[in-house]
Amino acid sequence: MEHSSDILVMGSGLAGLGYALKVADFATVNLVTKRGLTETSTSKAQGGIAAVLGPDDRFEYHIEDTLTVGEGLSHQDIVELVVRQGPERIKELVTMGAHFDVGADNGFDLGREGGHSRRRIIHAHDMTGAEVERILAEKVLAHPNIRVFENHMGVNLITEEHVVRRGRSVVNREANCLGAYVLNRMNGEVDTFSAAITLLATGGVGKVYLYTSNPDIATGDGIAMAYRAGATVGNMEFVQFHPTCLFHPEAKNFLISEALRGEGAILKDSRGLAFMEKYHPLKDLAPRDTVARAIDLELKKSGEDCVYLDISHRPPDFVTGRFPNIYQECLGYGIDMTKEPIPVVPAAHYMCGGVATDGFGRTTISNLFAVGEVSMTGLHGANRLASNSLLEALVFSHQAALVAREVLPGLKAHGVGPLPEWNPFGATDSEEAVVVSHNWDEIRRFMWNYVGIVRTDRRLLRAQHRIDLINQEIQEYYWNFIITSDLLELRNIATVANIIIRMALRRKESRGLHYNLDYPQRDDQNFHHDTLLSAEGWQDDG
Repeated sequence: MEHSSDILVMGSGLAGLGYALKVADFATVNLVTKRGLTETSTSKAQGGIAAVLGPDDRFEYHIEDTLTVGEGLSHQDIVELVVRQGPERIKELVTMGAHFDVGADNGFDLGREGGHSRRRIIHAHDMTGAEVERILAEKVLAHPNIRVFENHMGVNLITEEHVVRRGRSVVNREANCLGAYVLNRMNGEVDTFSAAITLLATGGVGKVYLYTSNPDIATGDGIAMAYRAGATVGNMEFVQFHPTCLFHPEAKNFLISEALRGEGAILKDSRGLAFMEKYHPLKDLAPRDTVARAIDLELKKSGEDCVYLDISHRPPDFVTGRFPNIYQECLGYGIDMTKEPIPVVPAAHYMCGGVATDGFGRTTISNLFAVGEVSMTGLHGANRLASNSLLEALVFSHQAALVAREVLPGLKAHGVGPLPEWNPFGATDSEEAVVVSHNWDEIRRFMWNYVGIVRTDRRLLRAQHRIDLINQEIQEYYWNFIITSDLLELRNIATVANIIIRMALRRKESRGLHYNLDYPQRDDQNFHHDTLLSAEGWQDDG
């Protein structure tokens, strides 16, 4: 079955929903999302959105903080673009009906997080993402020009150079995205979604790692699809590990927001001793990469399973009022954070790299855009400043919509035309699902052990050897058996894992989130550039 629209949006977090709403006033939109509309990383975001809103803040301060944390790889023009648009994009959300916490003077109650020199984090208690997701989903579902397809998962992008017409392949043509093949997870059929413009807003890659704060959907689908289609991807060696995820045998992927440390929480070891002063002048407000490495080292030295985050010295009413969701979640596991410290460990949290784009979300494939965590805009560089991610999604969904308004009339005049249906090439049902689950588990374990917070070339080479073998198995499995969502996710995390490993091996230095014991120093002479790769080979200056 073919579903046609002017614009295809893949993903339903802030980036996808925000973009869909902006373009739906002049275009028809099909919005595809892997599970339910609001089952996204956005809805799990606790901390907030960074923007210059306080009387003591300036754009220049936010720009400088972002550049400092980005360790020399953030693109200054992109940083300035995002920071200067922040207040206007926040205003749009408020106009839509999003509710953010206010202070005593009826202005926004602004929080502070690691790496920020001022209070500039707008928030809705500790459920900011859920509030943003709520209002955007409500607007999307009510819009007559947007059709939502839940429980649908992308298989492959369709590009003009790969389309077969009149029995022959169209070759020697510029890559031009025409839509995507999409698996209907409810009936197992693969449908064709044709569109003049396709936007990837599929989120991150956290499930590539054994321990992650990300929801189960974060399997790098958009990055993998774009890479297979020939798009350039970049800086994927820079995986941000959040320092503080709840450590409890029954807890799964529950993040303890950095905002707690912004409000005075202190990291302590099992003896109750604070340790961050040994690692950074800002102590517990140090950037995330520093805090994650500090915790990792403390655990290796002590042999303990976790460290502790203590905010019990703050008034109980303040703690429960500022962090009601975290308080209730911890209480459900028998932890009263107003009286005792919270056991925490680092976990894979955010991909600072992704599909390479320009300042309008355009990828290296014509009519294919990428916005949000799936993209590499140049904002984050080697490390993301806290709460800049939702801001980035807001700004670039707006930027990409500006281009759509400009180019869509011409694209519609040209027409996409009917596209070939999905061809399973004689694939049969598989009775060996254990192959998928085994490979999935192996990838996540060796990525955690060999390509985690602290790396060495030897560990990376071991990981490269294993991923090469697994990818061969997956390719054989993919072509022989009818696809399922589990197989697609395995294929995607294997593709993404391979890219992360290759990029980590290529960067012979330590910078930001990439820390290699064999090259512990930053090397601006040889590696002061992005790491860029496409299916045709390396694109960077290294």
